[in-house]
Parts: sequence; C-alpha cells; structure tokens
Amino acid sequence: MIKINLDLLLVKKNMTVTELAEKVGITQANISILKNGRAKAIRFSTLEKICKTLDCQPGDILEYVQE
Repeated sequence: MIKINLDLLLVKKNMTVTELAEKVGITQANISILKNGRAKAIRFSTLEKICKTLDCQPGDILEYVQE
C-alpha cells in the first residue's frame, strides 16, 4: 500500500490545501483527493511541483507500507 503523507507536510510547512493548490496550479479537489489517499495516480509534473513548493523529496510525500 502506498501511504500519502501530504497532510503531515502541510502542517510542517504551515500551509493550507488552498495555498498548495494555488501554488501548484491544480484544484483544491485534486489536492484533497491526493491528501486523503483516494488518488489512483499522480503525474510526475504534479509531484515535481508539489515537491518544489513544499521543498521536499517525493519520498517525503509517498511511503510504501506493507499490509
């Protein structure tokens, strides 16, 4: 299972979903889908923009958890 740690990063960076969506250039709904673990895929370009905005690595956002 792939766990999404976006909510933790947003808290660490003191940023809201709205702010992240505006800076990345995608909708709040899409950020929420990703944040809540309901996304089936993510474009590398979107992941890159999120990482740039949050000053993090992809591994900070995505985590493999064995079930």
